Amino acid sequence: MLQRSLVLLKPDALQRGIVGEILTRFERRGIKMVGMKMLLSEKDTAQRHYTEDLAKRRGEKVREMMIEMITSGPIVALVLEGIDVIEVIRQMIGATEPKSALPGTIRGDYAHISYRYADEKGMGIFNLIHASDSPESAESEIGVWFKSEELVHHTPDYTHFTLGEEK
Repeated sequence: MLQRSLVLLKPDALQRGIVGEILTRFERRGIKMVGMKMLLSEKDTAQRHYTEDLAKRRGEKVREMMIEMITSGPIVALVLEGIDVIEVIRQMIGATEPKSALPGTIRGDYAHISYRYADEKGMGIFNLIHASDSPESAESEIGVWFKSEELVHHTPDYTHFTLGEEK
């Protein structure tokens, strides 16, 4: 099933200079990029991304720390497209808690912070990357960060092999 997913490369990915390495992983997998921009998130945008649902699940303090983290520096927002891409991307990025992420995943290879450490320091967890976790959240999250006219339809040569698209 062809899907789209929102991916955010968080301030720590930019500060560490690994944006290119992360993008390369998606490109090598044959995932098509249909939107990309670098920005500083406004607080209201971050609040629309990290919804009240997060506060219900993890507590308002965690939500506030995540908003503070995502607004602490520039981010790169992406819309990626591919077959079952939501599941594929989530496998590629690894567990939300970096110390639990397997080697070979983005978080497993580039981060190791734990929830316990972040909680003790009273900080949001810097885990490099966010990716939508369902088709419903993808649609909602893409709408937070992108206008429809910012998404580009194109057919790179490799999509003939990865998506069955005609050249």
